[in-house]
Amino acid sequence: MTLKDRSLYFKGLLLLIRKDRQTVQAEVDLMMRVCGILGFEKKFCAEAIADILKNPYIVDEPSHFSREEVAACFIRDGLSLAFADKELHAKEEQWLRATADLNGLGMDLFNRELEKARDQGGNPKRLFVEDLIL
Repeated sequence: MTLKDRSLYFKGLLLLIRKDRQTVQAEVDLMMRVCGILGFEKKFCAEAIADILKNPYIVDEPSHFSREEVAACFIRDGLSLAFADKELHAKEEQWLRATADLNGLGMDLFNRELEKARDQGGNPKRLFVEDLIL
């Protein structure tokens, strides 16, 4: 996974957190796990998570990854993050669908992953980004 893709992955998940204008501890915990997997400094990640709701300078656009495989993992982890508060908000779903579309992923794939994430209820057994790093 390239450094650019790692950065886009983290930034994209940050943007997703901000869609419902609140941050719950389960989201923070998942984000810190992702941060560790991606190899970013924990202090940087904690500050970025704490500041995401009030930072007006972040451009809110879906991430375009270098490979479809990265985008598919991002969608899976993004759905887990979106369900971390036990509710998928409409803005979260719209933004994830836009990301899937931008990266050439079919809506069939998105809908299958949505159902899996709904079944897990925001409590993923693992994060898919691990598959890209190992």
